[in-house]
Amino acid sequence: MTRKIRSALISVYYKDGLENIIKLLGESGITIYSTGGTQQFIEKLGIKAIPVEELTGYPSILSGRVKTLHPSVFGGILGKRDDTTHVQEMNQYSIPEIDLVIVDLYPFEETVASTTDEKLIIEKIDIGGPSMIRSAAKNFNDVLVIANKNDYEALENLLREQKSETTLEQRRAFAIKAFDVCTAYDTAISNYFHQLSFITPFNKPEKTLRYGENPHQGARFFGNLDQLFDQLNGKELSYNNLVDVDAAVQLILEWKPPQTPPKEGLPYTQGQLTEDSSFNKTPNLSGSSQVSPLGGDLEGASVFAIIKHTNVCGIAQRPTVRESWEAALAGDPESAFGGVLICNGTIDKLTAVEINEIFFEVLIAPAFDENSLTILRSKKNRILLLLKAQTEIKEQYKSALNGVLIQGIDNRNYAEWKEVGGRETTPAEKEDLAFANIVCKHLKSNAIALVKNKQLIGKGCGQTSRIDSMRQALEKAKQFNFDLRGAVMASDAFFPFNDCVKMGHEAGITGFIQPGGSIRDNDSIEYCKENNLAMVITGMRHFRH
Repeated sequence: MTRKIRSALISVYYKDGLENIIKLLGESGITIYSTGGTQQFIEKLGIKAIPVEELTGYPSILSGRVKTLHPSVFGGILGKRDDTTHVQEMNQYSIPEIDLVIVDLYPFEETVASTTDEKLIIEKIDIGGPSMIRSAAKNFNDVLVIANKNDYEALENLLREQKSETTLEQRRAFAIKAFDVCTAYDTAISNYFHQLSFITPFNKPEKTLRYGENPHQGARFFGNLDQLFDQLNGKELSYNNLVDVDAAVQLILEWKPPQTPPKEGLPYTQGQLTEDSSFNKTPNLSGSSQVSPLGGDLEGASVFAIIKHTNVCGIAQRPTVRESWEAALAGDPESAFGGVLICNGTIDKLTAVEINEIFFEVLIAPAFDENSLTILRSKKNRILLLLKAQTEIKEQYKSALNGVLIQGIDNRNYAEWKEVGGRETTPAEKEDLAFANIVCKHLKSNAIALVKNKQLIGKGCGQTSRIDSMRQALEKAKQFNFDLRGAVMASDAFFPFNDCVKMGHEAGITGFIQPGGSIRDNDSIEYCKENNLAMVITGMRHFRH
């Protein structure tokens, strides 16, 4: 069922992107009703706009709190065109039909972010806007509602191509978006009054992706990637790219960036990350401040990681970016194919030459020198991202059954560092164990990470039993000819039996780190004591599903 737009009500806070729509409405002879600043904006374009005050018979009152809350406005939006009684009443009270509603909302969350003045915050709680949006969405049978400036382009195309006519399917689709806007807005207000930090994503810029996890799945992204990255090359990020990029960024922020600026005089492109941009959430034994069991903050060092399906398949820490890349790749050169690469230092020419030899989807770094960009841009679809800010996510959420699960992010690494084995860890083991614990935290459960000299040399992840993950990790190390003598092992959860420790010891592993908490913890601890092996209990599990 098509409807012809003959009248429109426009009242918006943000007016950018609206000019072409106003001109199209004017050219089509569509009657426009408007308020305050929006009316002035429209009239400056040379288009006539009828003030809402003429419609209601009342001026804007109570410092602008009451402008549109009147039957002449809401009757025109909610009146059903195919209901004889509605039509008669609208005629009786001289209520004009309103076919198009373009309304956005006061910037409540932006105000909360910019001030603590509650009076200013309260004034940014929109009343008329959500009411008009909900009314228009409810009456989608007759009315088209636009509640987000991101939909202006779609509206403009519709006005041009369909000569101001709309289909029921189109009106319904925009109504769904409008209800989403209102839900997000109300949630933000509720969270403010409850003093919760969760920010719903649906009031952020929306982008439709090519498809979801698979080609038959639709997908959208809510957020502003430009705040985090400058894209220096390549195609548009896909759903799977975004998931892997998120995993990569969360991992690399565990380390401070190395304090090694590019060579003097060499042009380079650099983001905004500083040494304070890392998670670096490694607590001391008191559990208060975030310091490393090694005696201080994790030192800035070159770390390079390779991510595949959100799992770490290669990672290493070395004195230079090039060396860390070579060691990360050596950990599992097969899985690196088609992966997402990330480092915490400057990509230089020599490193770029080596990276350029393999196929990868995305490379993320806080800086690129110009020579490296020339090399890496040789493939037009290769995505290069300049990381310029850290994420500020405080919660994670996922749909579950008929609801949504929300949890805080896993931004700590230890509750304690408790040596319980047959001997104290050596300095080298301690560094490797700290490194392995972080890597294991970023693998899917059940997870095992094998590390030697700050290089991942074997991992098992996503298995239904811990012993299967252990077997997988050992097989990976064997596949690429790593010597496990003197290596260490991390587990994301406790050892229910001593089988993993025993298997690791037989392969040459000398140090273990795990959260503990099993009723049979003592089985693994006693095995370590009997065989002079080091074991650390962290008191903090890191399941990842």
